[in-house]
Amino acid sequence: MATEKTDSPDAASEVDAAERSTATVLDQLGGVSGLISSTIPVIVFVVVNAAFGVTAAIVAALCTAALVAVVRLLRRDGLAPAVSGFLGVAICAFIAHRVGDAKGYFLLGIWTSLVYAGVLLASILVRWPLIGVAWNYVNGAGTQWRRNRRTLIAYDIATAFWALVFAGRYLAQSSLYDSGDTGWLAVARIGMGWPLTALAVVVTVLLVRRASRASLTSADRNQPTQIS
Repeated sequence: MATEKTDSPDAASEVDAAERSTATVLDQLGGVSGLISSTIPVIVFVVVNAAFGVTAAIVAALCTAALVAVVRLLRRDGLAPAVSGFLGVAICAFIAHRVGDAKGYFLLGIWTSLVYAGVLLASILVRWPLIGVAWNYVNGAGTQWRRNRRTLIAYDIATAFWALVFAGRYLAQSSLYDSGDTGWLAVARIGMGWPLTALAVVVTVLLVRRASRASLTSADRNQPTQIS
């Protein structure tokens, strides 16, 4: 007599998707080089502002962002990341110009952090955790992940972790904005930027892999045994 077990295709596809997703998600964020290069205009802005004032800092940040965009295009990192990176700096520079203070450069990031935190928490409440939606869209896995309780809870926790990251950014940077400390604002933006993003990606990967493997094991146990 022989026993055969047929693996659940849904659970197996979840595991495969989890295994592929670390590189995929980082690619969507512009890659490690993109996350790091996004800090260069910030550093230039703060240094030039301290030496020559806000107007010179705005010009220097825009020139640096343009140079970074050209380098990324030459390296074939993609048009969208290069353009979006430059536009982000341009919007921050415009706000700083309108506010008339160097700290205005960080205002967009502060408020978008609050918005992201609110949207992420809302997605958990309506049972469509945004990290799960985005993750499975990127991997073309559909919405079957919502049928598995373990996987859904894993995405809830991952989404809550991302919401905590954005809420922490908002609270820390808004406090520094109110105090008018541009230098420490830059430190907070860099320190709570790509390092925390990378950590959030790692936490998400670990949570989803664990839940997916648990669902695969559960599916195997529930498979009927065939005797030949």
